Amino acid sequence: MNTYDVIIVGGGAAGFFAAINIAEQNSAIKVAILERGKEGLQKVKISGGGRCNVTHAEFIPSELVLNYPRGEKELLGPFHQFMTGDTIDWFEKRGVELKIEEDGRMFPVSNTSQTIVDCFLKEAEKHNVQVLYNHSVKSIRLSEDVMLSEVEASHTQETFLLETNQGDFSCKKLLIATGSNPKIWNVLEELGHTISQPVPSLFTFDINDERIKDIPGVVAQHVEVAVVDSNLYSEGPLLITHVGMSAPAILKLSAFGAIELAKRDYKFDIEINFIRQSFEDCLDQLKALKQEMAKKTVYKSTQFDLPKRLWHNLVLASSMTNETRWADLNKSQLEQLAAQLTKAVFKVTGKSTFKEEFVTAGGINLKEVNFKTFESKLYSNLFFAGEILNIDAITGGFNFQNAWSGAYIAAKAISQELGGKS
Repeated sequence: MNTYDVIIVGGGAAGFFAAINIAEQNSAIKVAILERGKEGLQKVKISGGGRCNVTHAEFIPSELVLNYPRGEKELLGPFHQFMTGDTIDWFEKRGVELKIEEDGRMFPVSNTSQTIVDCFLKEAEKHNVQVLYNHSVKSIRLSEDVMLSEVEASHTQETFLLETNQGDFSCKKLLIATGSNPKIWNVLEELGHTISQPVPSLFTFDINDERIKDIPGVVAQHVEVAVVDSNLYSEGPLLITHVGMSAPAILKLSAFGAIELAKRDYKFDIEINFIRQSFEDCLDQLKALKQEMAKKTVYKSTQFDLPKRLWHNLVLASSMTNETRWADLNKSQLEQLAAQLTKAVFKVTGKSTFKEEFVTAGGINLKEVNFKTFESKLYSNLFFAGEILNIDAITGGFNFQNAWSGAYIAAKAISQELGGKS
């Protein structure tokens, strides 16, 4: 039996962050990370296109939580404990300077995720955290399978027993940080925890439509997108891809609509307002343009700051040719163009993964977690951090901030309970 004070299951962002902070606060605490892969921090390595989007430059907790479709209410308190500024400070104290990009995303100044990976590995070694790779956890139980709800005074004496593919382990405190891992979710279900059904989040839309077929790479800078027959809505930049649509306007919609869109089997209609004006206002402007630009062709007279190629396709979709002049437009054509600009409907036929962002909506039911410590309400001394919980965010560094905050708060609670400094 391999015995530790603290075992952390999962050698990813949350796992390493928690382990380092526990060991740093009290060097006497014996900490081990059990990682099923041959190396850890894989998601850190590939995130942000290999640059690692560490966090987002949002410094107000009540604003930051708005980026979490699941977890908004629960994270408000934790973000008052450990926030974006604390993340920046933590890394800078360990020699990793971060920079803010125009869209608010924050990356290491080095522009490589290896800087973050190296920082974690160095800190883990410095504080004698034992990182055990190729260790896959098969089962978790208490030494006498005692649940907190059944035992009041004596539960703190219990130890966790973990069966792995490389032997058995025991510990006083256990932190699970395995992300979206169905096997560990199953293990936790056997312990009595409830798992919210996992579904994909942060995905792009597959759309086969003549209006976007030949213009991949075109970006409409600020659009409004709504799922027809629902309350789902988002806005922001929209990118036309080889298979459909992506960028923040779409990704945000996929995150906030993760459960609803899964129910629809990723087949639904979206309505796009490319110019963020009402149909009526747009129609009035088009009528004015008909007078002002009478002799010019509509096709070559790009309007509303739209990308030229997108304008061309929307014009052609409005019963016009590339030779149609403004003066020749009839009422129907004007109305069709106004509709294409302000309420164009596209049929979504499926989803595609967004780059290497593997984000899942689902996980441990948030009602079963104490968010002051990230400890299980069912078992004392069992903690969680990161995407193992039913918390997920839109793209932009928010998922990592959830990992840092949860891991830090859990680490602080564990360290204090084991006699660490406050």
